Amino acid sequence: MGLTNKITLITGAASGIGRETAKLFAEAGAKVAIADLDAVGGKAVVEEIHSSGGTALFHQVNVAAETEVKAWISAVVEQWGDIDILVANAGVLVNGTVEQATNEDWDQVLGVNVKGYAFCAKYAAPSMRKRGGGAIVNVASISSFVAQAAFAPYNTSKGAVLQLTRCLAYDLAPDNIRVNCVCPGGIDTPMMDYFAQSQGITKQDVVNELAPLHLLKRLGKPREVAEAILFLASDKASFITATPLMVDGGYTAH
Repeated sequence: MGLTNKITLITGAASGIGRETAKLFAEAGAKVAIADLDAVGGKAVVEEIHSSGGTALFHQVNVAAETEVKAWISAVVEQWGDIDILVANAGVLVNGTVEQATNEDWDQVLGVNVKGYAFCAKYAAPSMRKRGGGAIVNVASISSFVAQAAFAPYNTSKGAVLQLTRCLAYDLAPDNIRVNCVCPGGIDTPMMDYFAQSQGITKQDVVNELAPLHLLKRLGKPREVAEAILFLASDKASFITATPLMVDGGYTAH
């Protein structure tokens, strides 16, 4: 699935799914502009892509801040030209019940996981329109579909991503801009390490509890999600829009 010279925006690309997506897109020939709060990790990914002969650049961006998103996309367009692909992936994990979650928790999770996705689409879409079309892939979750105990803020945000994807697909279809989302199950990323630490347990404890819930009895790898994102962004998915693609090892079949 060649993406030669396709100008691609990827948020949250300093680690995990975003990192593997940036590397995979670069391998496919895309020019990858990545955004993340983690400057050290983001620059490391760019260096890795450059060392493999790819093209990439990094901007430190808080996607919850509309002005920063606008400035980032404007800078990419000025340097490379109009946008072909957007992968909205940056996310935060805020767990707890409704009674436990604070106002600050809600502001954080909705700011990054929902408003951040909307801001990226808002400023990428006009550029794609000039190109005559494009593709947006949002990273949602199994949590867009299933409820989980003490995960109200995160699950709510991912449910919103699913509906945002459908709304964007509806509104942007006349401009030949396709919008889909991937819904990963349990994926072995740094976010899982963060969750284990926040719960005072080991990562292996999380794996032992989570892996059996998937029909394939294991966790997914970031690269496996990246491959699904690549498919949805490519011309191979030219008649697919408003669709959630489950990359969950069968989790939601239960």
